[in-house]
This record gives sequence, structure tokens and C-alpha cells, in this order.
Amino acid sequence: MTRKKSPPPGSKVNRDDALKAVRTLIQWAGDDPDREGLLETPDRVLRAYDEFFAGYAEDPRTILQKTFSEVEGYDEMIVLRDVRFESHCEHHMVPIIGKAHVAYIPKRRVVGISKLSRIIDMYAKRLQIQERLTAQIADTINEVLQPKGVAVVIEAAHQCMTTRGVHKTGVSMVTSRMLGVFRTHETTRKEFMSLLSPLGNPHAMG
Repeated sequence: MTRKKSPPPGSKVNRDDALKAVRTLIQWAGDDPDREGLLETPDRVLRAYDEFFAGYAEDPRTILQKTFSEVEGYDEMIVLRDVRFESHCEHHMVPIIGKAHVAYIPKRRVVGISKLSRIIDMYAKRLQIQERLTAQIADTINEVLQPKGVAVVIEAAHQCMTTRGVHKTGVSMVTSRMLGVFRTHETTRKEFMSLLSPLGNPHAMG
């Protein structure tokens, strides 16, 4: 039997097939998809997935294309910290909730800070592992802006660890990626870390 090839990221499968798949999962869980309280659940799940995984529909690199050069020669560190995000673990499709801290040192041009937040969200709104999410954010900023350096630190709580499996609460995972001067200059890296708010308890993330 030949297995049907999975559609590439960003493509859409037939909506009716997706609705049937949710109904099947409800039955697998042990409930009746025709029960009154569950009749509209498949449609709600699909609408939620449209939001959860909206990052597949956009190219993060296009967001960073509009930059500004009139910065009066500013060439110091720019830091955006405590950017809350929600993602989903690609292994169990349960939430990853955390904060991202992003910094770069411009060479000639800067980008609007809202664009950095959107880059985080676009990559977060895909099936992810935290290590790849961290690398994708840093690499994209570095590729498009070509600054002197980029730094990204992410702290997140993984529901695949807190609500199933080992059931360990109060645990957060921290990942980082340092490029350019953040990697080669210890003083620059230390300055960035000193500017971050203390890495807090994931349960306190608003």
C-alpha cells in the first residue's frame, strides 16, 4: 500500500477531511462527536488551528524588508525584551509558552520594533522545538538586516512536560543564539545579558 504524501507546510488539505479527523480524535478519546456539546467542536478546532499555526502562511523575511537609515549614526545595542509568545510542540502538539529577548547592533539601518515582535510570533505560530525557534529568529534577523551582531534568548515552559509524561511543573527551558559580535565579544554578550529582566518563573508570565 502506497502512503499518501503529506502536504508541504502552508498548503491546505480538504476542510471536510480535517473536520472528520477531529471527529475521529474525539472518538479515540472515548467520547461521542455527535453529543450536543461536541457537535461544533471540529469546526472550533479548525478555527483555532488557523490561529495557532498562522505562521505558515507568511514569510518572516518580508516583514524586515522595510528599514530606516535616518538614525543619526546610532550604532549601539537595540534590545526588545520580555516578548510573550505561544507556540506548539511538534512532538505532542501541546503549548509552549514563554518569553523571548532579542537584541541586535545595527550596521547602518534599523527596523521598527514591532517587526521584531512579529518575527517572533510568525515562527512561534508553527509546530516547533524551542532550539529551532531560537535559531530561526536570530538567523532571519541576521540574514535580512545584516547587523554587527544578533542575540536571542528564549525561556519557556513546555506543557508536554508539565501536563503529561513526567508531570514536572515549575520547570522552564532556556535557549540562546549569539551571532556576530555577541559571539565574538564577551563584553558585548555580557552587556546584553545584563540588560535582560531577570529570567522569571514561567508560571508568572502574563
